[in-house]
Amino acid sequence: MSASLPDPSTPSPAEPAVVRPAAPVAPPPPSPPRAGRGLALVGVTLAVLALVLGGLLWQKFNLTQQEMARRAQDSATLAGDARRYAEQAEALTQELQARLAVAELRLSEVSLQRSQLEELMLSLSRSRDDNLVQDLESAVRLAQQHAQLTGSAQPLISALQAADQRIARAAQPRLNPVQRAIARDIERIRGAALADIPSLVQQLDELARQIDDWPLLNQVGPGHPVTAPKTRVRKAAPAAPAPVAAPAPAEPALEGSSAGATEDGAAAGWGTRLSVWWTGLWERIVADVSRSSRELVRVSRIDRPEAILLAPDQALFLRENLKLKLLNARLGLLARHMRSSQADLIAVESALARYFDTSAAPIAQAQSTLGRLRKELVESDLPRPEETLAALNAAAGGR
Repeated sequence: MSASLPDPSTPSPAEPAVVRPAAPVAPPPPSPPRAGRGLALVGVTLAVLALVLGGLLWQKFNLTQQEMARRAQDSATLAGDARRYAEQAEALTQELQARLAVAELRLSEVSLQRSQLEELMLSLSRSRDDNLVQDLESAVRLAQQHAQLTGSAQPLISALQAADQRIARAAQPRLNPVQRAIARDIERIRGAALADIPSLVQQLDELARQIDDWPLLNQVGPGHPVTAPKTRVRKAAPAAPAPVAAPAPAEPALEGSSAGATEDGAAAGWGTRLSVWWTGLWERIVADVSRSSRELVRVSRIDRPEAILLAPDQALFLRENLKLKLLNARLGLLARHMRSSQADLIAVESALARYFDTSAAPIAQAQSTLGRLRKELVESDLPRPEETLAALNAAAGGR
């Protein structure tokens, strides 16, 4: 805004007024033309429009200010509510964080306990499986030793079948190869040709018990000269009839006659018993004499004179020697020395053919038994459960 300069015509207040003569009045200017008035009218119209527009703009600006003030107030209210809600959310968040921390702590404890329980269960399961594998291996090895001692495959087959049943009850997938190996070993052992050692030993014992009853070639009479004579069963004499008891006297008048009848019955009974005893005595005497006369001389053909020259004491030693031979064959059979057992049986067969009566039924039966035993005593290796032991070792090493 520029400062206005003082008009020189205007008298200063400090200076005294000087009366000057009035200036001559100028004549009025001539009226402008119509074009000037049109421009003035346009200018006035534009000014009025500008004022109207300015008023409208001012009114709109006032409305805008009011709206902005209202919105600012609403925003302040919302901001206050938001601040309050934020404070509540923050408090809730802190509470949730505290609860989450507690929950995480408990979850970590539960996870730790679960992991410990899983490790414990796994260790128990592994220890159970390991114990099962060790028990099965021990049982199979013990059965193998038992089979080697007895010479029979039945203990080994029974142990493998029991191991198969225990694995089936355990239901452990890692023991399935062991189960398949057990099935193959059982099939292979059953298909192997083995001698039945217990049956052979029982037959040898039975032969050893029958040696005392085998008849020799020089044996005289029904009894064995080297043993105590057998008790001969004699025909017992018929018992004498018991004396008939006299009836009680019915009347005193008949007492004398009843006593006489009793004495006659007793005499008759004694006579009967005496006659029966005398007859039995003569029968025994005749039987003994006839038997002694038959045994006094016996004629037979002997191809080997050494059997006739065998003394009773030597017969006793011969029988004991045969028992020792059978016992040695039994020990060799249990020790799996089949050749020595066969040699002992051959020696027993030669002694039977040389010194004993081969026509007798016991000797023929003994010879057939010895021949069958000699054929069954063959060298045979007992199958070993190699696949089962290898599978058990693999299961024990794979834990």
